[in-house]
Amino acid sequence: MSFLQSLIIYLLNPLLSILFWVFVAYMIFSWLIAFNIINMRNHSTVRIYNLIRKICDPILDPIRKIVPPLAGLDMAFLVVVLGLSWIRGYLVPQLYIVFA
Repeated sequence: MSFLQSLIIYLLNPLLSILFWVFVAYMIFSWLIAFNIINMRNHSTVRIYNLIRKICDPILDPIRKIVPPLAGLDMAFLVVVLGLSWIRGYLVPQLYIVFA
């Protein structure tokens, strides 16, 4: 296995974990905003929420075009989180086996 392959494989799992937790933060933020617990007039809150949206929306938007919301719940979010969990739980270990 080359250095580049090993670097990609060993960085893939932590990056997918970080992305998973960013999506969880996006979900929590959206709920707190919807229930008016977080005030969007606070400049720091808006900056953090916009940063999280810039990361999550490019991934969610194409899926939102295909998967409609169900009873007000964003099913695209569920598809992405389940997909990330599947990639972390199944594909990354398979890559370890193939390239190691």
